[in-house]
Amino acid sequence: MAASNVTVLDRRHALVTGGARGIGAAVAAALSDQGMRVSVIGRTRATLEETHNRLGLAGGLFVADVTDPVTINDAVEALRSEHGAIEVLVNNAGAAESAPFKATGSDLWDHMLAVNLTGTYNMIQAVLGDITAARSGRIVNIASTASLKGYAYVSAYCAAKHGVLGLTRALALELAGSGATVNAICPGFTETDLLAASVEKITRATGLSEDEARAQLAAVNPQGRLIEPNDVAQTAVWLCSEAARSVTGQAISVSGGEVM
Repeated sequence: MAASNVTVLDRRHALVTGGARGIGAAVAAALSDQGMRVSVIGRTRATLEETHNRLGLAGGLFVADVTDPVTINDAVEALRSEHGAIEVLVNNAGAAESAPFKATGSDLWDHMLAVNLTGTYNMIQAVLGDITAARSGRIVNIASTASLKGYAYVSAYCAAKHGVLGLTRALALELAGSGATVNAICPGFTETDLLAASVEKITRATGLSEDEARAQLAAVNPQGRLIEPNDVAQTAVWLCSEAARSVTGQAISVSGGEVM
């Protein structure tokens, strides 16, 4: 699924949330490499600016939190005004926190749903007019294997990511007549800051070394490795291409066979 083998919606304006690092930055780079005008949204200006400049993105940047619909609407209006209608949306912003269910208070529960599910809703609502007007718009939701199966000690995260998949499937049907596609990518354990935080938590709780904790997570993948952000990014490139125009409402597992 190499980027050079697909025809991308060239020169279109794409918006990537959580675009400063990890999967978001990899997606932004991959879409930019295909000639798209990529804008990024994130919460930390310094990191966002560094990534935007390093990648040489032709779109803009805006500091915003996806849980705040007012700021998100401001971001979309500003980016649209400067770089044109947003015809591709990649919802990557997310967060993961773990706790046994009996220790999962309402604050943790609400935060997981707000960032992972309601944030996705906020972004789609803000760009929906552009997506449908494009007649071939693309929405790619970066979900998780936690959208497809359960994991112990992350019930709130699993619930939120299952919700993202339900939203993806329902919206795909609603927008099918417009020519827009809506899909979810479901990565397994991926080399990101979220994984680094998980490794740190495992080492504190179990006494395992960092290498042992990472090996424990990698072992969940039948290929025996952690997913790389670019693995996810190249899947997003394909979903944004004309080659995938008949693919909608799908949950594409990028997990080395963990979930089939």
